[in-house]
Amino acid sequence: MKYQTQKIAYWYFLAAMAVFAVQVLGGLWAGWIYVAPNFLSELMPFNIVRMLHTNALIVWLLLGFFGAAYFLVPEEAEREMHSPTLAYVQLGILLLGTAGAVLTYTFDLFHGNWLLGMEGREFIEQPVWVKVGIVVAALIFLFNVSMTVLKGRKTAITNVLLLGLWGLALLFLFAFYNPANLSLDKMFWWYIVHLWVEGTWELVMASILAFLLLKLTGVDREIIEKWLYIIVATALFSGILGTGHHYYWIGLPSYWQWVGSIFSTLEVIPFFAMMSFSFVMVWKGKRDHPNKAALLWALGAATVAFFGAGVWGFLHTLHGVNYYTHGTQITAAHGHLAFFGAYVSVNLAIITYAMPILRGRDPYNQVLNMASFWLMTGGMSFMTFVLTFAGTVQTHMQRVLGENFMDIQEGVHLFFIMRWAAGLAVVIGAILFIYGQLVPRREIIERTDQYESEGA
Repeated sequence: MKYQTQKIAYWYFLAAMAVFAVQVLGGLWAGWIYVAPNFLSELMPFNIVRMLHTNALIVWLLLGFFGAAYFLVPEEAEREMHSPTLAYVQLGILLLGTAGAVLTYTFDLFHGNWLLGMEGREFIEQPVWVKVGIVVAALIFLFNVSMTVLKGRKTAITNVLLLGLWGLALLFLFAFYNPANLSLDKMFWWYIVHLWVEGTWELVMASILAFLLLKLTGVDREIIEKWLYIIVATALFSGILGTGHHYYWIGLPSYWQWVGSIFSTLEVIPFFAMMSFSFVMVWKGKRDHPNKAALLWALGAATVAFFGAGVWGFLHTLHGVNYYTHGTQITAAHGHLAFFGAYVSVNLAIITYAMPILRGRDPYNQVLNMASFWLMTGGMSFMTFVLTFAGTVQTHMQRVLGENFMDIQEGVHLFFIMRWAAGLAVVIGAILFIYGQLVPRREIIERTDQYESEGA
């Protein structure tokens, strides 16, 4: 570890992994409700379980992004973080807001209260006081990281990372605007949801991936930076107007059907570029880095993101297809694989790379880590195929034949059972990953102690 303030990332990664565990367990619970609809329904209804699952996903990914920034910015800027104290204050605010939101969701506290009660907008259900806390935490983070970069070396990686993080924070401000008109509400809502995951988050992902490949492959920085700028340009060009594929059926003008179809088709390009970039860098690389698990996660992130966000997104993005498929299990298939590939995997990649360094050890438990990669990736891939077939059957029964909802649910019941089994594999993989990060093998500890005693 070159800079002492990189240790801040350790606590963010610990918090991220804790919320990650809650998220995947919540997903397993929600998946079982599809199989047995009355499962623990009096204790926790499905809408609350799903809310916890999706909100935990967003929270732990953001914690991972923040941790990645606190780890890589000192190295890229070649200086310590501006204020470690502010970084820990920010983490405290985020964890307090998370706990407050969970308690509010679970027990439906302060129902109807505009400040303390939960709001009804999907993914941004957080009470207003929690949203204010998120903005305060984001401002602290942006000030801290921006000051560090401004006083230190400027690189393409930090430039792109800051662009993504500033965009992420500014777009969240739309969460405070809730117009009475439903079409306007959904339009501004997509400014957050779409422009996060298919805009600013892509920039964060690309910068983290570039940093990892720089460290793991030894390729010249100039080559990596050229690729990075190409990916950023294509992501922003396609992603901003690609928002139009969410405008097809919410009451906006019909020209969005063509704008959305054309530009969201182009959204495949940045993900293909990221996948190509990753493999080309490894092919050109001269460094035989000992952390093979981190390289596997990095390559896996780029590959699965291309298929999940690119290919599966393209499957139902054209308005003529989306007319039949929107809101079906095909959407769920795309969402699960895209989030897992693009953002879950890149977070797990940077954690896999950084944790041995932060703990002062050699890369450890790599076989276990790689096993967790194949379990999670295999489980998520199988889940995607199952949901795709379920969505195809659902689309035909519901949108073509016009059958009623319960008959359709019965028709796809077998797919829900298989989806739950796939989710179980993901949960086992997640547990193995967390165990592998936090519990090093004894012989590795002994070997590290021996190196330290010999002054190695």
